[in-house]
Amino acid sequence: MARPQKVKKDNKRKLKIEADNNELKKNEALIEQLSTSSPAELQKLTKFDDLPLSQCTRKGLKASHFTDLTDVQKECIIPALNKQDLLVAARTGSGKTLGFLIPVLDRLNMEKWTQLDGLGALILTPTRELALQIFEVLKKIGRYHTFSAGLLIGGNNIREEKDRVGRLNILVCTPGRLLQHMDESPSFDSNNLQVLVLDEADRIMDMGFKKAVDAIVHNLPPQRQTMLFSATQTKNVSDLARLSLSKPKYISVVDPENPTAVLGVSETSNSSSSQVTHVPTPKNLEQFYMILPLDEKLDMLWSFIRSHLKSKILVFFSSSKQVRFVYESFRRMQPGIPLLHLHGRQKQSSRMETTSKFMKARSSCLLATDVVARGIDFPEIEWIIQVDCPEDVPTYIHRVGRSARAGKSGKALLMLSEGEKVFVENLKTRRIPITEINVRDSKKASIKPELQAQLFQDPELKYLAQKAFISYVRSVYLQHSKEVFNVENIPLEAFAQSFGLVSAPNVKIKGGVNIGKNAKNIPRALKETKNSDKTEVRTKYDRIFNRQNQNILSEHYQKLNPAEDEDGEDFLNVKRRDHELELDDKDNDDLESDGSDENPRDADDAARNYNIDEALTSKRSQKKALSKKQSLLSSGKSSTKLVFDEEGVAHPLYEFDTEADFKNAGLPEEQRAEFVNTELQEMEQRDVDDKETVKLKRAEKKRRRKELERLAREGAGDSGDEMVARLPSDNENESDSDASSFKSFGSDSDSGSDEESELQAPPAKRKRFESQESKRAASSSVIEVEEPETLEDLELLSKKLLGH
Repeated sequence: MARPQKVKKDNKRKLKIEADNNELKKNEALIEQLSTSSPAELQKLTKFDDLPLSQCTRKGLKASHFTDLTDVQKECIIPALNKQDLLVAARTGSGKTLGFLIPVLDRLNMEKWTQLDGLGALILTPTRELALQIFEVLKKIGRYHTFSAGLLIGGNNIREEKDRVGRLNILVCTPGRLLQHMDESPSFDSNNLQVLVLDEADRIMDMGFKKAVDAIVHNLPPQRQTMLFSATQTKNVSDLARLSLSKPKYISVVDPENPTAVLGVSETSNSSSSQVTHVPTPKNLEQFYMILPLDEKLDMLWSFIRSHLKSKILVFFSSSKQVRFVYESFRRMQPGIPLLHLHGRQKQSSRMETTSKFMKARSSCLLATDVVARGIDFPEIEWIIQVDCPEDVPTYIHRVGRSARAGKSGKALLMLSEGEKVFVENLKTRRIPITEINVRDSKKASIKPELQAQLFQDPELKYLAQKAFISYVRSVYLQHSKEVFNVENIPLEAFAQSFGLVSAPNVKIKGGVNIGKNAKNIPRALKETKNSDKTEVRTKYDRIFNRQNQNILSEHYQKLNPAEDEDGEDFLNVKRRDHELELDDKDNDDLESDGSDENPRDADDAARNYNIDEALTSKRSQKKALSKKQSLLSSGKSSTKLVFDEEGVAHPLYEFDTEADFKNAGLPEEQRAEFVNTELQEMEQRDVDDKETVKLKRAEKKRRRKELERLAREGAGDSGDEMVARLPSDNENESDSDASSFKSFGSDSDSGSDEESELQAPPAKRKRFESQESKRAASSSVIEVEEPETLEDLELLSKKLLGH
């Protein structure tokens, strides 16, 4: 009976395998047929069902509500399924993520990839947020596949990743964490890799990731399919040669309404210069810019946020320190809209939480750096505000591309200073439509007084303001385009006052003039390694003590204290020696000995004219100058203790009434009578409390005595305990004299109670010739006495104890 069922199951399995093979052959034939089609024929495809995809991928797309094809997906999916290397450039929000995820899933499905085959596809992204977003989309459309996928980004537990990385078929990761697993994880194996995808490829191949990408590509097999996706794509031949691309196909999506917006890239171009395809910004995006002084940008940002409290706003700054300072200061002023901040120096958990909150919020303002400028899909962003000018046109395109995504509308505002007007010409030469706007003076509001008040009250916020100022000046200095960014055009004092600072801090820029963009994008750890001397070993304590501005001090604060030594050496010595120091007797003796032929009056004159700066100050004078106590004693002033009342006003510890206060209090007889009555009432109350305390102590003493007598009757003496009477000595206080008159020494009881522990004392010293019988007799004897009340009772009790 059971055998036919087994045959039936085997038949179902065979039929399913046969159907899958037939589907694969049919899809391969359709892919070859469509690969020879022209771009115009590919544009006729409108639905994902029109593509030769597997059933698992179609079900995943339908369950995720993806039905219509975009222009970039129509042109790149078929060549990707045909195993061609791609170089795709399309505007932001055009659906590039599905353009490479769908081919990755179907390529592995066509290869019949299993978990035993190891790593099959590798997707590299420049930021953690973008990697997390791609991984979430991959989980949605690949839910019906049997592949295993993983996310490798910084901030996660690397031990857990090492245990699982060898069993994953698809990896979405950032370059740094992937390179770490290549070096440290024994189970990581990329010999069977089929597909390599670089999302935001121009940024990954930029200077900040150049060495990491070179090391990764060196460890990957050369026989693989490579796809590069970005909104601003590079076609530098040297970059493509590093990635081992073989006859890549260039795909540049042209807007049918504005075909001249894209400068096409030829497939046969072998130019070695770094050319960039200029993809237009989203067509539903309205772009504006305004020219205003640099010191009014924060005022304008505050006024804009206050006038758009029900909007979803994304604000870009050039550095993480600026983001943190503006967030902390604006948060204290409560603009009336939820504020969030996101930058690369936050912990991974905090970054993920902030990203999730901003995605779900209807009205919010996110202050961020370029860490979210690429690829992140924040839904329904109404305004993109760029407080700091972007470093180049591609960065501007990626920033404004966070709005007006997937056919929706949006707006972007760029704030430029007087010296950054040239950037508008760069945008217009790339056919990016942007118009100038002006703001009414009635809508502007100055927040400089509020910022100054905050910095005065909070030293930590002042420190953040100083670091934000320094980071902005350094970022301007490190920019490559000197015609747009010029440090000499920055009004340092006015810009510092816009942050609430009194004066501009000192800015130290190391590395010379020709550091440019390389220094801006270099990783922090690599920068420290390059700058450090290999022969010098620095511990963490050295770094702590060499750190500047640990709490509230700043570099420009040292200008106000010229007596302080900036080097910080010999900090235990006297810094200033131009003040008058009292010469001790020893110094006077030295002066008098030098002028032995003179009279005492001349010696006194020499002592008065003695130059402290020219002579070496004595150690005793140095100690006196460094000690507050000695300084007060030498000046004739004595320290007094102060007491602060509830209002925070200081008063001396002991205050005496004046004669006027005494007279205002009333007649002396009345004050005396009132004082006596008050003291009598307090004494009566203390008497009542003392009587109650004595009564309780007597009851406790009686209870303890009865407990000891009960133990003695039950044979407690057989255990070797020795009961002795104890009398209070004259030196003990009343509370000690009221304690129990019986103590147990050498008890073997292990009850561990607090009462028995109070009764225990060190064991008595054993006599050398004492017999066991005498010990038992002594231990079993109990002396019963009444409480002594008079001196005669005490004498009788002492005689009994002494054995007379």
